[in-house]
Amino acid sequence: MGVQGFQEYLEKRCPGAAVPVDLLKLARTAARQPPHHHHPILIDADSGLQRLYGGYQTDWVCGGEWNAMLGYLAALSQACLYQGGLELVVVFNGTLGKERWPEWARRAQGQRQTAQLIVNHVGTKATPPPRAWFLPPACLSHCVRLAMFRFRVRVVQTLEDHHQEVLSLYRDYGFAGLIAQDSEFALCNVPAYFSSHALKLSWNGKNLTTHQYLLSEAARQLGLKTQHLPCFAALLGNHILPDEDLAAFHWSLLGPEHPLASLKVRAHQLVLPPCEVVIKAVSEYVSSIKDLGNLDAIARDVFKQSQSRMEDKVERFKKAVEYFSAASKPRSPNMGPSSFICDHLTDKSSRWEDPAGRGGSASGDGSQGNGSGSNIPSLLSMATRSHMDITTPPLPQVSAEVLRVAEHRHRRGLMYPQIYHILTKGEMKMPVCIEDECNSELPPASLLFRAARQYAYGVLFSLAETHRRLERLALRKRAPLEVPPVIVKEWSSGKAKSALTPELVAALCFREWTCPNLRRLWLGRASEDRSRRTRAFLACLRSDCPALLNPAQVPQHLLLMCCVLRYMMQWPGGRILQRHELDAFLAQAVSSQLYEPDQLQELKVEKVDARGVQLAALFMAGVDTALFINDVCGQPLPWEHCCPWGFFDGKLFQSKLARAARDRAALLDMCEGQEELVSKVEKMRQAILEGINLSRPPPPPPPLPPPAFLPPAMVPPFYPPLYPPRPMGIMPPHHHPHHPHHPAQHRPRAFPGIQSIPPQGGKLEIAGMVVGQWAGNKPVRGRGGFNMQVVSVGIPAKIRAGKKIASNRTQVTTATKRFYPDINAKATTAENVSLSLSLSLSLSLSLSLSLSLSLSLSLSLLSLSLSLSLSLSGLLLFCWTRPDVIVPPSQQQSPKVLRGGELHARRCNPAAERQLGSLHHRPVLGAGPPGPANPVCLSQQRQPIRGGGSGGPLLP
Repeated sequence: MGVQGFQEYLEKRCPGAAVPVDLLKLARTAARQPPHHHHPILIDADSGLQRLYGGYQTDWVCGGEWNAMLGYLAALSQACLYQGGLELVVVFNGTLGKERWPEWARRAQGQRQTAQLIVNHVGTKATPPPRAWFLPPACLSHCVRLAMFRFRVRVVQTLEDHHQEVLSLYRDYGFAGLIAQDSEFALCNVPAYFSSHALKLSWNGKNLTTHQYLLSEAARQLGLKTQHLPCFAALLGNHILPDEDLAAFHWSLLGPEHPLASLKVRAHQLVLPPCEVVIKAVSEYVSSIKDLGNLDAIARDVFKQSQSRMEDKVERFKKAVEYFSAASKPRSPNMGPSSFICDHLTDKSSRWEDPAGRGGSASGDGSQGNGSGSNIPSLLSMATRSHMDITTPPLPQVSAEVLRVAEHRHRRGLMYPQIYHILTKGEMKMPVCIEDECNSELPPASLLFRAARQYAYGVLFSLAETHRRLERLALRKRAPLEVPPVIVKEWSSGKAKSALTPELVAALCFREWTCPNLRRLWLGRASEDRSRRTRAFLACLRSDCPALLNPAQVPQHLLLMCCVLRYMMQWPGGRILQRHELDAFLAQAVSSQLYEPDQLQELKVEKVDARGVQLAALFMAGVDTALFINDVCGQPLPWEHCCPWGFFDGKLFQSKLARAARDRAALLDMCEGQEELVSKVEKMRQAILEGINLSRPPPPPPPLPPPAFLPPAMVPPFYPPLYPPRPMGIMPPHHHPHHPHHPAQHRPRAFPGIQSIPPQGGKLEIAGMVVGQWAGNKPVRGRGGFNMQVVSVGIPAKIRAGKKIASNRTQVTTATKRFYPDINAKATTAENVSLSLSLSLSLSLSLSLSLSLSLSLSLSLLSLSLSLSLSLSGLLLFCWTRPDVIVPPSQQQSPKVLRGGELHARRCNPAAERQLGSLHHRPVLGAGPPGPANPVCLSQQRQPIRGGGSGGPLLP
């Protein structure tokens, strides 16, 4: 995007536009001038997150150096407060940002590619990645926010449009400067705009240096004036009018004789000119405009080469100019910092204690926070791209009091930023995590913790209360229970999906107990309300067991960590954490080195383990989810117990994991030889594993049906199997999926009602004659070959040496055995004839059905008539060759005993055997050697399927 490239152009191509300054020195100078008040400065945490983390640290890839970050922020806050009287206010991005969705999608795609580079580098070289590949560790933004609370630094969180609200705060409340790294702030003519990437704190804490951007100097070098900046920013390309719509205009400014003109069309793809070339060309064009107020004439000239959507482009050009004009308004006169600072100080200690008392003023504070930004056009009302407009059912109505409390806490950074947007819009953005997309052993973080988020959505929308109310209504009306689904859109960038396509995730409610509504969870003050908050938090993380609440086993500040680890241990897709890896997490949490930043800095990790990097990233993503659930449930855990620096350090985890890999039984070695720490680890491990069967993975339940409103094409990608938590306690043996009496052991491996077809095909025989044949499936790798499936009617069961032949096929039914007196299944004449007719007709109909799947309807009818005639002929032949069927049992003769030579002759010539009527006499099989000349032996090798398959065992 052209606007984003202006920041780099300002630093590299405009000499004199970026000058070094010392912020503490400026603050001390300003403090000596009347009025003698503190020098407030605004920090944009969204663009300065890397510097707030403490800059580049080589071990950031291990999961986060949280104690090192805490030490840096402590030194920064003390230096600003005591050395120069510089008052910090940190503003976090709490917006959903749908107006900047394509930009966010491109950034997320780039972060995914960087994550793959990091994983490959660590896997091959076992060293930290280069500085240029820095990717913010999971949960970094919330860790910085918690650290600001600890050091009493004021925190603000934006709600709708991050850039406009930051500029409104800076403009309306008299801040002395803005520390950020975003081109939009540079183009909005901020008088004191400082670089966050160049921010450096000296070792003694007396100097805080950075670069100040002088936009007036950059505009002078580009030949622009202040009034040119909104039009200049609109024509560079931005989130309202993207580069793709301005590509033809940018190439026309260069002309056909430009050296880069040959790159205009390459391989049928849209190629954009370099950013610095576009900036120079657009600045020359804007400086030549005589009437900046006639936007229609400018738009017609800009889009004169456009061949489509002319009116839409003109309209968006006007909106872009209006957007940057509103952001570039001068500061209101006589506006001091006292109004915002004092109001924020009075609300700073309010947190969760008395939200109802200030609920009415929350909306007023929110409108005041916007200031003059109320005249800024709302970008959320603009039309979004068509592929983003996915219809979902309406969200349940949330009470106005709950929404006021949510907005109040959101603006002051007291609540997870996504909660307000879930309540109002039903949408949530997922960050990118360091994970190997080619590793099937570890699931993606967004999928691993999806079930926990689903229960949190159910808590937010009071789904349990809705279920209970609708159940009572259905009982009164004697009607079926119909609960409308609650769907939340989760936006994430993954391997198998686009970032601009959301995952539609259904909210769930607890099965074990009825969770109270959201108002009761947030505003209830009774003692039972506190216990309900805690139980809701534990239930969302599948950790509702008494052992975790026992301080003798799990210390309070380690409860959140143990809940996340327990949740990871119950992943239905397979075991994520091995025993030694779980011990490594617990051992580093109780280590004394965790609270010694100097020792952690001197700690050296010889080889960075790639699996340890991914496990740490998954764990911190789980901590991020736990912080979200804690705020959803009314914050049952105080924020002091949610700080990751109290239970995790990435480098320390890598060192413990390396020791565990060398000797997996050396728990004492991981605990630095201290028996007390070993006892703590064992107690926490016992509490985490209580009621979890680790011998085999738990069986995944069937996937939930998708809502009825979705089109069929959208069901598979958006509704993966959902795994509700298993009941607590040890799983009974017969409930295990691998137990022989488990119902799953008797189910077919294919879909219900569909029998598998062998890869070699099969044929249908009636009284020894082949009347039908069908093809098979493609052979499956690694399973070996299968013999041809033979369905026979009128052929006896095979007996070998008095034992049943082992076969995985279906056995002879009782109806089939009635035709054979030699297996003690005699019946009357009428029963034999009727059963023979029904069996022949059923098999003939199955043959016609198999033929109808591959032929047209006419051929199917023809095959049906043919099969009926074949079945009748087969029946007549069977009755002719079996006189015992039509002869009463009293008149039947005993079977004739055959000699060895006669048996061999008939076995080698089945046609002669049928002519002699020898089918009436059942020979003993297995006397001759098997071979291709022996059809009986070949039939025995094929292991035919006879009849239906539910009869009793074969008799010797």
